[in-house]
Amino acid sequence: MSFPLYAPLDEHHMLRQTVRALAEDKIAPRAAEVDRTGEFPWDVYQALVEADMHAIHIPEEYGGAGGDALAAVIVIEEVARACASSSLIPAVNKLGTVPLLLSGSEELKRRYLPPVARGEAMFSYALSEPEAGSDAAAMRTTAVRDGDHYVLNGTKRWITNAGVSKYYTVMAVTEPGAGARGISAFVVEKDDPGFTVGKPEKKLGIKGSPTCELYFDDCRIPAWRMIGEPGTGFKTALATLDHTRITIAAQAIGIAQGALDYALGYVKERKQFGKAIAEFQGVQFMLADMAMKLEAARQLTYAAAAKSERAMRGEKVEDLTFFSSAAKCAASDAAMEITTDAVQLLGGYGYTNDFPVERMMRDAKITQIYEGTNQIQRMVMARQLLK
Repeated sequence: MSFPLYAPLDEHHMLRQTVRALAEDKIAPRAAEVDRTGEFPWDVYQALVEADMHAIHIPEEYGGAGGDALAAVIVIEEVARACASSSLIPAVNKLGTVPLLLSGSEELKRRYLPPVARGEAMFSYALSEPEAGSDAAAMRTTAVRDGDHYVLNGTKRWITNAGVSKYYTVMAVTEPGAGARGISAFVVEKDDPGFTVGKPEKKLGIKGSPTCELYFDDCRIPAWRMIGEPGTGFKTALATLDHTRITIAAQAIGIAQGALDYALGYVKERKQFGKAIAEFQGVQFMLADMAMKLEAARQLTYAAAAKSERAMRGEKVEDLTFFSSAAKCAASDAAMEITTDAVQLLGGYGYTNDFPVERMMRDAKITQIYEGTNQIQRMVMARQLLK
């Protein structure tokens, strides 16, 4: 099928209706409890698996639904509208598997993508380290060749869905002193000897998605599990983020939409000075600004998704890096502003956890930080402009 610049097709509109119905039925009622307990929502995962929306991006040839990049954005957006933690299921499955789709051997794809497509395994992505966050090329985790194996040693930090994922894309130094060109990518399995997962971090938001450290202590894995050629891991990591920053933009849009929807309902019901507060111009201007920022971010994100899809199909898309950074940055900044305004519109009620907007405000914050802080995104965009 021909792919439009960014306008959703009829099938995308139908997908949105399906995901929204699922989210309102199975996900939204659980969101507050997931936030309160900080437990991974296995029931939500199962519901997404049954609807084939847990990893919609996996191609049909590997048992997946074969959804395009815009389909993945719509799924993440609609799930995030109900529960940001749950939206990390499809988002992180995409983050973990895109390196294989971009650079993996056919053997790797056929071994690891079908279990994810079937819902038997999730896939996380391990790039950041305690001393290598924004400066990811400064990583210290090593992978040393030993016959038909590599032996990994080191620590990864801030790994989303660590512990619940069965598979991990791990970046490690295979040629010390070569900088970014000395980094390679590998698939590590949860049960590999010498691989352990630390305790979940106690976080401000996205509490139903575990974030943990990964420890590699003489972790021995077969050499065929390298993704791509030796020394190409960092290039693969950056290329992956060009595609997956767009999913963070989608998550931000969803969170913001959920907050705006709730605020709209509230201001029409809440009365002060003898009339609904929605009738006051000051409130109307806030709502207009919230909706305007949200729609601008959404259109930029959809445009970026269209470019991502073209690139995944093998086209050369010169401005994908700019668009993916711009979408992530604009959407997450908008989400933080919109959720903060939603709390303001609910007044004192907005500050309590009896209402969902305070959770949405906490959840929105991480979208400005992970997969590259918005300060880094601005550096990336500027570098693209000045090339």
